[in-house]
Amino acid sequence: MRVLLVGGSGQLGRELQRCLPAGTELLALGSRELDLREAGFVAARVSAFRPQVIINAAAYTAVDRAESEQEAAFGVNGQGAANLAKAARTVGAYCIQVSTDFVFDGAQSRPYLPTDQAHPLGVYGASKLAGEQLALAAYPEGVAIVRTAWLYSAFGNNFVTTMLRLMGERDNLRVVADQIGTPTWGCGLAEALWRMCCVQPKGIYHWTDAGVASWYDFAVAIQEEALGCGLLAREIPILPINTVEYPTPARRPPYSVLDKTGTWAALGMTPRHWRQALRRMLLEYKENRGA
Repeated sequence: MRVLLVGGSGQLGRELQRCLPAGTELLALGSRELDLREAGFVAARVSAFRPQVIINAAAYTAVDRAESEQEAAFGVNGQGAANLAKAARTVGAYCIQVSTDFVFDGAQSRPYLPTDQAHPLGVYGASKLAGEQLALAAYPEGVAIVRTAWLYSAFGNNFVTTMLRLMGERDNLRVVADQIGTPTWGCGLAEALWRMCCVQPKGIYHWTDAGVASWYDFAVAIQEEALGCGLLAREIPILPINTVEYPTPARRPPYSVLDKTGTWAALGMTPRHWRQALRRMLLEYKENRGA
């Protein structure tokens, strides 16, 4: 299987490369090597490599900065996704576009189905929704949208690595407790995406780990697990706060749990609970650091 991975230098891209299936020919490109906003260049790179599968793990992910950089966000997340889908269609490649829970407003109290009406609260979510719609319109017979949430890994900057750093530096932390979602280990998402390359379902799918948590719950679990495996030497108080006490330029959905049951069934995969996945990630993180 010949696969083109876009966004190869990001945390998901690196996880996809780390668990590359045997017999896969992979071309991984970062943003410096492939600017998704340049339609002609995208088409040329895809035509030259002629992949059987394209995975778009690239994105403009600066949620707050997107509020003042709308053109950049929509350029990468919106038109960039469309450019890649159009190029995939010209070579008949199956195309996976990774999207986000931020396409929802969090107003409901049950997990969001792939068929539920999207209503983003900010520019980032709107740009990702635009990418979904444009990609599906350009290549409906060959595109799969995979929405995920609260992604973290041992690579790059994310909530887990940030919490570990702050827990080692500060005497206490204040963490939002009224936003609910599901932490997702990048390794588990990567495994699901490689499975999708084989099954090749079309349409919109959701993937996260199992279970739910607030950011506060997630932070408490990070500290407990990190203390247990020796990544942290001391425990500090973690205080729950409300969203209004931590204002940000972009609004976040208060509830963004995704319903994954259809995806789990389609891929024939058994989900990990997010706490189990976190424990595994932290153990790997410790080993990689030589701690």
